[in-house]
Amino acid sequence: MSATTLKIECAAVLFDLDGTLIDSAPDLAGAANDLRAEHQLPPLPYERLRPMVGAGARGMVGVAFGVAPGDDRFEPLRDAFLARYAARLLRQTRVFEQIEPVLRSLSAAALPWGIVTNKAMRYAEPVVRGLGLHERSAVLIAGDSTPHAKPHPAPLLEAARRLGIAPEQCLYVGDDLRDVQAGRSAGMPTAAAAWGYLGSGEGVEAWGADRVLQSPAELLQWLELA
Repeated sequence: MSATTLKIECAAVLFDLDGTLIDSAPDLAGAANDLRAEHQLPPLPYERLRPMVGAGARGMVGVAFGVAPGDDRFEPLRDAFLARYAARLLRQTRVFEQIEPVLRSLSAAALPWGIVTNKAMRYAEPVVRGLGLHERSAVLIAGDSTPHAKPHPAPLLEAARRLGIAPEQCLYVGDDLRDVQAGRSAGMPTAAAAWGYLGSGEGVEAWGADRVLQSPAELLQWLELA
């Protein structure tokens, strides 16, 4: 059955955080440009930084300074970037406007939803709390909640375990190839959030998700809640 016609029945919906539930790119891009300014470098255009937000500090340092893990400069720049990001976690970060009706509809349908992110808990928890998502989310799994981060399935399996729901009954929604890879490895149906950051690799249609969602509202239609 094709991704466009696949029917889905699930007992819970799990979301990636950055680029799926929340638009954190302005603060992450701002932290990268703050650090560039300290190195006497001009700011990069937001449009160049935004796609790499889903890759976290690795992606932001990579695009801002052209270095990758293994480079002698990488770890000091990563740590400096994270320090600057910590200082502006919620300056401009917001829940995507079109996500709010989705969350309300899930709650109205008594369908639990949770968050599985590669963001470390020391950043994820204050962001989730500061945006008022902590009172509604049934579970929060961060990048350091399990020994492995996505694309390993461990974080998703841990979320399902805490919810007491079989993995195959959980839908995972994310805006990065790693999200789809993790979901498939965990035995979960997956949806790719095309409104997110998407990275710099192959196009979202090639990720192998069960469905590509162009807008959050399409999730409700797929779950027959709209």
